[in-house]
This record gives sequence, structure tokens and C-alpha cells, in this order.
Amino acid sequence: MRTKESDSPAPNTGQGFLDLGSGVGLVVANMIGAGVFLSAGFMAQELSAGWILAAWIVGALLAMAGARTYAEAAVLIPRSGGEYRYLSELLHPAVGYVAGWASLLVGFSAPMAISAFGAAAFAFAVFGAGDTRLGAAALIAALTVFHAIGLRSSKWTQNGLVIVKGLLVLAFVALGLSLGDNQWPHWVPGREHESHALPFATSLFFVAYAFSGWNAAAYAAEEFRAPRRDVPRAMLIGCALVGIAYLFVNWILVANLTPERARIVFEYEEARVTLGHLVAQDFLGDAGSSAMSIGIAAIMVSSTSAMLLVGPRVYAEMARDGFLPSFLRGKPGAPPRAAVILQGGLAILLLYVHTIGELLTNVAGVLVLFSALVAVGLFRVKRHKPKLRAPRLQALAAAAIYASTSIWMLYSAFKNETGLIPWIAVAAVAALAGYSLTPKKNKRTKEQQN
Repeated sequence: MRTKESDSPAPNTGQGFLDLGSGVGLVVANMIGAGVFLSAGFMAQELSAGWILAAWIVGALLAMAGARTYAEAAVLIPRSGGEYRYLSELLHPAVGYVAGWASLLVGFSAPMAISAFGAAAFAFAVFGAGDTRLGAAALIAALTVFHAIGLRSSKWTQNGLVIVKGLLVLAFVALGLSLGDNQWPHWVPGREHESHALPFATSLFFVAYAFSGWNAAAYAAEEFRAPRRDVPRAMLIGCALVGIAYLFVNWILVANLTPERARIVFEYEEARVTLGHLVAQDFLGDAGSSAMSIGIAAIMVSSTSAMLLVGPRVYAEMARDGFLPSFLRGKPGAPPRAAVILQGGLAILLLYVHTIGELLTNVAGVLVLFSALVAVGLFRVKRHKPKLRAPRLQALAAAAIYASTSIWMLYSAFKNETGLIPWIAVAAVAALAGYSLTPKKNKRTKEQQN
């Protein structure tokens, strides 16, 4: 049964322009990238086909636990901003402030740069050589224009790209199931281990990054016509659909490729060839490989567009709260144009000042850290946030699963990549210093704590 509250227009925007279908598309667009066509190649060096598929099932369940956690947060706090808004409300405005800056500098700008770079690289592999960074910058600039023009152009640009992405994934699955080998594979991993525990745990990092993006709808909650109703549904439905698609894709990959051939993923940065290319080439020859490159490029264009739609809503919220210049807020009924341009400009800058590998490493740690803090924050609601209703037990169970898994993943990441610790620490200290100097800090802190 609908409630008056859930059917009301999105607060502070005048009228929401997103519905459930657009929300699901936004989640799908953020989640599906090239990672699903690469991860099995790394995993096959140490795990059998059965263990690889089990890792994707576990990854899907963990992503659903995260989506259920955020779905509860979206009902309690139906506001745009994602981690910035949730952590400001559930923990402390300073924590939300740090998360907001992380979103601005790393959470969206860096993945945008990665996706745009990949789109340009795959497109040039088919249509001829070119300057990949320049091509990526041109793509970001073009999408920035589309998303800054107006809400309608932003919505239909994104919806169109999501439809193309969905059709491409469905075409790959249909091709694999109809022309591929659907017998259970019996190949042996490249390296044998006495125990599968460690390689299985390591493989979950690849899987977790491939599933990231299930929280996309939360960043633009106030752009929905019925945020309390549609934002949670969009995250859960979108995550479930992607989980099913990922299982089909990985079945096709492990059923049709051996670990020896799958080693091609180690040359991805130079050759721009995925496991999907190998499968498509086996079925359709060189035409299949070219079609796969075009498909991957289109998938990455959709991902870039989705991040450019949701990311600026975080900075608009920070501007509304007085933590960023007021011109980033935007006007009711229009996209936050200045924030969109800022997002696009930062992504282009990162293309030229960092390698893609450095961006990927830093992004993974930040995404896991702040989403885990949101899960922890749900446990503070009943005692410390009496104005919010207590989270439901199933949501707290999902939050416990997601938080504990994320903490374990962070521990493993910090242990193996010690460079992440000072990188995140310096970023956090700099953000907190900025928070302490923000004029609106004291006023906002009192509002959040009341």
C-alpha cells in the first residue's frame, strides 16, 4: 500500500524525474563494466570452474546484503548524497564530509576516468589508432554537455545507453548458450593448492569490484518521484538482475575457455582483449572479436554516463549544507550544472595525472571503507537517532554480514597493499581539516545531532 510520504515529490527538487525503471537502469549501468569479462581469467589460474562460480554466487549474495543495507538507509533518510548524507545522519557530519570529498575526488571522478579510457581504447582497437586519453577526454566532455543541458536529456541519454548495455549482455549470453559448450568443464587450474581457502578469498576482491555500483540510486534519491519506495527497490532489483547476468556470463567463460587461454587477461592493459573477445572470436571469427570490442566500449560509455548523472548530486547536497560553494547547488527542476561540469573536469584531469592502475587501486579501498561505515551506522539508529525509526531486523542482519565482510576485505587489502594506508590517512586528515574550517560546520553539526 502506498503512503502519502512515499508518493510525495522528491524534496527540494520540485519534482522527481526518475522512476523505478530509470533507477534500476542507473544501478545496472553503474555495476556492469569490463571486470566481469576479465576476473575469471585471473581466478582460473588458482581455482577450478566450480570454485569460480561459487565465488560469483557468494559475491552476489554479499552485494545483495549491501543493497539491503542501503535500502534501509534510503527509507530512513530519503535524501540524495549516498554515503555523504547517510554518514552525516548516522555517524557524524564530519564523517559524511570526508565521504563527500572522497566521492568528489575518487569515488566518481576516478571510475569515470577508468571507464572513459577503456571505452576509447576499445573503440580505437576497432576503428583505428588514436590518442586514447584524448578520446576519453572528448567522451567525458560530450557526456558532460548532455547531462548539463536538462533533466530530460540527462534521463533519456542514460536510459538509452542502459538499453544498449542490456541488449549487448543479453546477446553475449544468448550467443554463448546457443553456440558454446554447455558441458561441465573439467580443466585443471594453472596452479594447484592444498587448500582453496586463500585463493578463494583473494578471488572475492575481483568479484566485489565487479559488483560495485549497486548503491547508485542512493546518490540521486531526491531525483526520484517516490524516493522512499523506488530507491530501495531500484538497488535490490538492479543488483539481483546483474547478479543473474554475471552468473550466466561466467558460466559461458569457464565452459568455453581453459586457464592457459584465459591468461590473456594479464595482457589486458596493452592488448585490450578480454575473455569475452576470445569466446566471441571462437564463435564468429574476427567479426566476433570486433563486435565484442564495440560492445565493451558501449558498456563503458554507459558506465561513464551513469556516474556523471549521480556523482554531481553529492556535491549539490554538500553545497546545500554549506560545505561547498553555493553555485554547485543547482536550481529546482534543473540538473546541478556546475557540479556536473566540475565532475567532468576532475575526471579529465585524473586521466592525465594518474595511471589507470593507480586509480583502480585507490578507488577499491575507498568504496569498501565508506559503504562499510554506512552498515555500521545502522546499528546506532535506535539509541542515538531517536527521531528515526529503528531499522528492521533483516536489514541489521544484512548490515552485519556486509560490514564484517568489508572489514575483512579491508584488512586483507591493507596487508597486501600497504600504500593504501597512508593514502587514505592523508586524504582523511586533509578532509577533516577542511571540515574544521568550514563556516557552516557548527550550524550543520547541531542540526544533524538534534
